[in-house]
Amino acid sequence: MIDDNDKIKVLIADDEVEFASTLATRLNLRNFSTTVVNSGQQTLSAVAKEQPDIVLLDLKMPDLDGLEVLAMLREEHPELKVIIITGHGSFEMGREGMELGASDYIMKPVDLNLLIEKISDICLGSKKDS
Repeated sequence: MIDDNDKIKVLIADDEVEFASTLATRLNLRNFSTTVVNSGQQTLSAVAKEQPDIVLLDLKMPDLDGLEVLAMLREEHPELKVIIITGHGSFEMGREGMELGASDYIMKPVDLNLLIEKISDICLGSKKDS
């Protein structure tokens, strides 16, 4: 189990403020450390400031879409783990995200247990390798 000093740092990037806030609360209750941003530009700034272990990235945001943000993150932080979360996208957009380097994707409404499993597998798997 991860102790308090080694919580998985999750950046939630979603323009649906209520969804992002609720997801952050639910993850915090399960021993994750979360930060919430609500635009593509805020996502890039937050990652540059303090790189999280993983980004939960919405595809549809008002300034930059998730695929644009993902492409920029790949250039600056190629090792950063990203899970695409979308209620607007399709299987094809999720697959396009995977081709751009996302670790996985999940559709809204989000199954919290599935999301936690994916985050843990991706982050703890990579920590074991390093």
